Amino acid sequence: MKESIMKISVVEQHEVRIKRLRYRSNYTGTKETDVFLGQFCQKHLHSLSPTMLDQYEELIENSDPDLFMWISGRKPVPIKWNTEIMNLLKKFK
Repeated sequence: MKESIMKISVVEQHEVRIKRLRYRSNYTGTKETDVFLGQFCQKHLHSLSPTMLDQYEELIENSDPDLFMWISGRKPVPIKWNTEIMNLLKKFK
């Protein structure tokens, strides 16, 4: 019984995290980034691995202008942020 309760708890924690990331992605501060990240989340968030979710969560802490410039290719992506999730974001555009 405890094991099934723990599994539910982990699933619920994951769902809460997904909802938080989706909300955060839709309300970044600039309309262009909101739309792009919101659509990206709608399509990909549930299928991302925990590692990629971690990368995404850290990445969206950056400023909107930087995110937009990196994803659009107008500015080189710093090595720290040139991750698997950034590659997926660039392909999504």
